[in-house]
Amino acid sequence: MDHTLKYQVHTFGCKVNTYDAGLIQKNLNAHGFSPVIHGDKSARIHVLNTCAVTAQATKEAIRYIRRLKVKDPFCTVVVTGCAAQVDTGSFVDLPGADLIIANSHKGSLPTLLGKHFRGELQEKVFKSNIFKKEDLEAGGGIEKNHTRSFLKIQDGCNSFCTYCIIPFARGKSRSISIALLVERINELYTEGCREVVLTGVHIGDYEDEINGKKMVMEDLIENLLARTKMPRFRLSSLEPVEVTDRLLDLYQDSRLCPHFHMSIQSANTEVLFNMKRKYTQEDVKKSLLAISEKVPGSFVGMDVITGFPTETEEQFQDTLNTLKELPWTKIHVFPYSERQGTRAAALDVSVYPHVRAERAAKIRELSSLRFAAQAELQLSKNKRVLILKNSAKGGQGLSHDYWPVQIAGAEDFLEHWAGQEIEVKITGYEHSNKTQMECHLLGEVCAP
Repeated sequence: MDHTLKYQVHTFGCKVNTYDAGLIQKNLNAHGFSPVIHGDKSARIHVLNTCAVTAQATKEAIRYIRRLKVKDPFCTVVVTGCAAQVDTGSFVDLPGADLIIANSHKGSLPTLLGKHFRGELQEKVFKSNIFKKEDLEAGGGIEKNHTRSFLKIQDGCNSFCTYCIIPFARGKSRSISIALLVERINELYTEGCREVVLTGVHIGDYEDEINGKKMVMEDLIENLLARTKMPRFRLSSLEPVEVTDRLLDLYQDSRLCPHFHMSIQSANTEVLFNMKRKYTQEDVKKSLLAISEKVPGSFVGMDVITGFPTETEEQFQDTLNTLKELPWTKIHVFPYSERQGTRAAALDVSVYPHVRAERAAKIRELSSLRFAAQAELQLSKNKRVLILKNSAKGGQGLSHDYWPVQIAGAEDFLEHWAGQEIEVKITGYEHSNKTQMECHLLGEVCAP
């Protein structure tokens, strides 16, 4: 084998990027490139599938490129993904970036890389108007023989929230057809996958058309449950107004895992309006209470931004007090970060960075206390746990309701039961890190 064709994909950011990384691998393999096994140091081509959700994400990619070139000055570095699309200028004059292939050209990456090695390229940047991109490059996800897979059902976003750069990185909202998604999930099941996470930039915008009738996200889920044998499905981020009664009714099918990730960002109506979010505090309350009532015992994670430029102390306290009274499991907290190119970054008001951090710390403390209390409630329960071939955070298995589970004596059966669901009795829990922001359960296999 030509060792110059050995590559490694480095993925930054969201679950959609994880899906896209699988597609990059699939395309490179089809063009004669060879992936290195995890831990192998022999890769000569490094593909960075970058994130651009914050300015810091782009800086992280730049630092990573420099480290790669220090270790191997003659390796080839390809920058793709969202930062390549919206922060192209950050990489143009960076000596370590050999090729910059924006999201608009991601599907052509193997061809462009081949031309690069043959000396046929006159430039190093390949980028066009992302809003003219129509395809979604179906068929990504993960390589064979994994237990879980992320499956992109939709890409792009039409919302243009004032703090967010992602529509400029991924283009307009577009969806993969129900027929193709059913086919792909049946393929994944045949390959040994037993859980699929339906992901996208804004999955609530999902739509298709069958025989002239408009199909939405709930129609997709109904079709996947009826036309595939996949034992477990999860949904990625939802906004409060997307948690409909029809969606919650679908959770009566146990194959739809009782796990929600809510993209709320704030629980104050004025802040939500200034963020250009299309819901109110009342919608946040209604959605979380509806989940608690109709799908009791669900794991509910949430995203919250603190210190948005217009957020006053009173508005922050309103968010904090509102969240204290609502049912949920865990909060992912993000101090607001200016993102050049967004409307929020151009506002003539701002919150001091140390105040953003202080507010974030208060939300994290609330989350940590709630998370521990929720873990305590799991004790003595029996859970259906999927044994993973690649361990989750702190555990060899992932419960139906999204708790990582460390199973006593797992080393004796891990290989045999990988990819299977087993019943586990929860005996304890422990924090996975010093900040106590991560937590996993401890359990033992129930007697058959």
